[in-house]
Amino acid sequence: MNIHSKLPHVGTTIFTIMTALANEHGAINLSQGFPNFDCSDRLKKLVGKFMNKGFNQYAPMAGIPVLRKVLAEKIETLYGFSVDPDAEITITAGATQALYCAISAFVRPDDEVILIEPAYDCYRPAVEVNGGIAVTYEMDAPKFAVDWRLLERLISWRTRMIVVNTPHNPTGKIFKKEDWQQLQRIAEDRDILVLCDEAYEHLVFDGKQHESLLSYPKVYSRGLAAFSFGKTLHTTGWKLGCLVAPPELTREFRKVHQFNVFSVNTPMQHAVAEFFQTPEEYLQLNDFFQKKRNFFLSAIEGSAFKPIHSEGTYFQMLDYSAISDEADTDFVKRLTIEHGVAAIPVSAFYSSHRDAKIIRLCFAKTEETLEKAGALLRKIK
Repeated sequence: MNIHSKLPHVGTTIFTIMTALANEHGAINLSQGFPNFDCSDRLKKLVGKFMNKGFNQYAPMAGIPVLRKVLAEKIETLYGFSVDPDAEITITAGATQALYCAISAFVRPDDEVILIEPAYDCYRPAVEVNGGIAVTYEMDAPKFAVDWRLLERLISWRTRMIVVNTPHNPTGKIFKKEDWQQLQRIAEDRDILVLCDEAYEHLVFDGKQHESLLSYPKVYSRGLAAFSFGKTLHTTGWKLGCLVAPPELTREFRKVHQFNVFSVNTPMQHAVAEFFQTPEEYLQLNDFFQKKRNFFLSAIEGSAFKPIHSEGTYFQMLDYSAISDEADTDFVKRLTIEHGVAAIPVSAFYSSHRDAKIIRLCFAKTEETLEKAGALLRKIK
């Protein structure tokens, strides 16, 4: 059978490769982005409560009304922006499914989509499998900031969408007001959609605020924002999130969503709805993960690695150029096999595989794990 792959250049993701290598060599896995500690006991009991109550059949396609209502209240409280829970919020199987369906709903063959790299690896395949063309803007280390005038030069009559991500994976950088103002200037006079990945909305450090797409009505009028409950609730394996967009965009999004997953886990939706009614449970995440970031930085203090300041997410980037001139893909493999710590090479987030001698590590781990990893990293010269 002659199979013509729609994604001929896509293989096994670097996250799967590095986790497998970590497991094979018994290394501390700081590569994949998930906590090694459990979620709230109360949240787990809530799931059991709704399972036992019989909430085990299909949820409505858009998500259960009570959860969408709670999310609308949360958005208004945090961002001062009012959305219609029935017409503008859709519950999804995590942020990745939200992003995929958003791209599928609007990107047609030969449409161009601007991606800002380094970028999370699910964006480009979603564009390409729908026949779109990924056009990349590459940020430079160590600032990893967007020069919007240069990005604007990439726009053509084919440009359909710009994908942005804040807080940013893998760099840990966050959008400032100036970024949104520039993006608004670029998009408002053109027929361009803005898709924003806000999976780490509650992980912003150093007293700064998350600048959401939802805080900028003029951008939101042509925008879609994807959120992850897994990052907020330490439940990445539940694959729950949502997409928020104006009614006319939500209608098109749901046309794809309903034939992709239709609806997502019913008892967990009910549990999250009740859990979110106590904001203190998740609004402390900024401090919680900032302490972990600081603990990890203290644990590697005195090492030859140079940290690049993380403003958000639960990732820390380290410059290893003082240690080795190896390609980052080779360095992380040796780091795993010889030194017992698994990381992700940042070149994997660039289409050009640009190698700046930087690796990404996840600090969403227990202090015991971070301390052990720090001790191993300090030994590397």
